[in-house]
Parts: sequence; structure tokens; C-alpha cells
Amino acid sequence: MKAVIMAAGKGNRISRMIKNIPKSTLPINGKPLIRMTVEHLIQYGLEPVVIVGYGREKIYEALAGLDVKYYYNPFYEITNSIASLWFAKDELVGDTLFMNADVFVSEEILKDILEDERDNVMSIDVTRRKSGDYFFSTTDSGIIQKYGKDLPIEQRSCEYVGIAKVRESFIGKFKERLEELIDKRMYMYWWENVLYSFADSGEHPINTIDVKHLFWSEIDYFDDYERILNYISREA
Repeated sequence: MKAVIMAAGKGNRISRMIKNIPKSTLPINGKPLIRMTVEHLIQYGLEPVVIVGYGREKIYEALAGLDVKYYYNPFYEITNSIASLWFAKDELVGDTLFMNADVFVSEEILKDILEDERDNVMSIDVTRRKSGDYFFSTTDSGIIQKYGKDLPIEQRSCEYVGIAKVRESFIGKFKERLEELIDKRMYMYWWENVLYSFADSGEHPINTIDVKHLFWSEIDYFDDYERILNYISREA
């Protein structure tokens, strides 16, 4: 299984606090977050594919010595993650895990999504509805109906965690849709919009899996980073 890690963005909200380095290289217990993530993926037998852009030399340095394949989005300043994924489109040929590089998850969360047998699945946290970054409205069975940063609170079912998996049986359609959206010049979409487009049309269900109260955090603000450090210190 491939593990495609999206690490090209700058992270404008936190960049004022951590100038000149990608937020995925912030140290967690003395080790860059992205290195911790990639090491876990390799331990599970996955082949890491890292898409870089902003501060790519820092990411190369953070992952030095690991067996990683890189793709570079030279237009990272004027595009979004869907364009970054397009540069690595030839890797989309079998079971594929997708992960945003600024996400810290416990190993149990990673294990659960890897073991899920459905042809697509996105990790969610049903305990986070009032505050967060990106929300889904789902059916009772967990199929995505609506999504967005500004989804009205009464429609929210959960917060999106930042990890998804697409199995080989669906990856061909996923890749075709990725190329269709790029052909339509949707360069400012997120890579997740490939999956959302199937939910919009109702042509294929997009499933979710809850993190079951396990710890995770996406680093958007410095407070998020501190939450991870506090969690690590408690677990030590």
C-alpha cells in the first residue's frame, strides 16, 4: 500500500509563529512530526510518497535516511493540495492511504483506518462539532452528505481528521476524477475535493470512520502544537 503525504503547503495561520520552516517539521518529543509519521507508516509496511513544496529542503532533512519517494509542486504558492496530488498521480495504482503532513494521530487511529475493508473511508471525530477546522454532515451510517469549514453547527456530525484511504477497487475512478478536476482548472481545490465530488453527485458513497475518542490533532495554530506536546508528556 502507498501512503501519500501532502506536505507542500505553507500553513499561513501558524507561519508567523514558526517562520521559515514547514509546520510538519516541528519537533515532537525530539523528532520532526513528519518523520514520526513516516516511520510509523513504514513500520506498517506502507511505501511513503511525500509531496513537497514550501520549505522542501527542511522536509528532506527531516526525512533523511528513510526510504521515501518525493514529488515537488513548484506552484505551491498559487495552487492548493489537489494540484500537489496531481504531480504524484502515477502513484495512484493500488490501495492508497492519504494523509495531511500536519496531522498527529495515535497509532490506533492509523491501524483502524488501514484495516477498514471499504473501498474508501475518511477519518472523523464525532466528539468535535462545535469547534474545529472542517466539518462533515453524515447519514446515520456515516456516509458524507455535506462538508465545509462553515457548515452550520446544526448540520455538523463530526470534524474531519485529515486522513483517508482509497482501495484499489476505487482508486481508478478517484484518479480519473482528479484529472477531470485539474482539466477544469480547479487548481485551488483541496485534494479531498476529489472524494467530495462523488458525495455531491451521489454517484458513490464516501464513508467515514470515527477515531473512537483517541487523541489526534491537526496543527493549524500554535495551540494545536502545544496540545500534542502536552499529550506526549502525559503518555511518557
